[in-house]
Amino acid sequence: MNQQMAEQRTQIQTLIDNIETVMVGKRETIELTIVALLAQGHVLLEDVPGVGKTMLVRSIAKSLDLDFRRIQFTPDLLPSDVTGVSIYNQKEMEFQFQPGPIMGNIVLADEINRTSPKTQSALLESMEEKHITVDGMTRPLNDPFFVLATQNPIEYEGTYPLPEAQLDRFLIKLKMGYPVKQEEITMLDRSTHGHPIDAVEPVMTRADLLEKQEEVQDIHVSASVKQYIVEIVTNTRKHPLIQLGASPRASIALMKAAQAYALIQSRDYVIPDDVKYMAPHVLAHRLQLTAEAKFEGKTDKQLLEDLIKKTMIPVERG
Repeated sequence: MNQQMAEQRTQIQTLIDNIETVMVGKRETIELTIVALLAQGHVLLEDVPGVGKTMLVRSIAKSLDLDFRRIQFTPDLLPSDVTGVSIYNQKEMEFQFQPGPIMGNIVLADEINRTSPKTQSALLESMEEKHITVDGMTRPLNDPFFVLATQNPIEYEGTYPLPEAQLDRFLIKLKMGYPVKQEEITMLDRSTHGHPIDAVEPVMTRADLLEKQEEVQDIHVSASVKQYIVEIVTNTRKHPLIQLGASPRASIALMKAAQAYALIQSRDYVIPDDVKYMAPHVLAHRLQLTAEAKFEGKTDKQLLEDLIKKTMIPVERG
């Protein structure tokens, strides 16, 4: 490990440690969220209320000293409530743009499945294009730009589930789960004299993050590892229990996620284990199972793990 990579690992681990002062026992979730941030992707977090989804995003924003915005999605929310709107200024006798919450660096899209497909599309288009168009004028979003969207898995009445084409725009889908007993006791201890989020201080700058996002793109991916990625993704399209397999966008997403994970592991190259570890998090939400698979109680992650086991792992030589 060269000195530069060692310094990178130290800085990233310091960031993760800082966030973990708020998110007790959720190191893997934090690490995977940072992977998405470094890979310039976005995260869909599906879990029950009260497990810390909002605190995760706020602690990331505070640790990086970035602008945090929160959008509470409701059935009556309009696309302009997300992107912003032009308002006529009588004094200046001209229209002036009032930016919406999408113009932040770190954006929490809370309960995204509670709003109409039209408003969902306004957010998801912004995520993909990294700009918004209001009154015919295109405006770039801030850099860095990261969205963490949440949805509640137990309340389906009055919701608008994201279609497969929109799920495909999230780099990673995560679930946090409840803490174990000792972790929950630690949370109580830390919350005795105020919320831990109030004590979070920045440990990285915007410039540091942008530099690391650039470095992720320089992480080497060999021809054999690229072949391995494509074989895994292609096999999802051939599996008898998968009705809709992963798209070519998924292959790109898996490569970028593996590159970011390699950087966190202090390597300037991707190994097959990086791909194996990231594949369920990147690919599972992009699959649509057959009725037979659902009847048998199969899950997308189970099918992926089985598929990955049957895919030959490349051996690097030289």
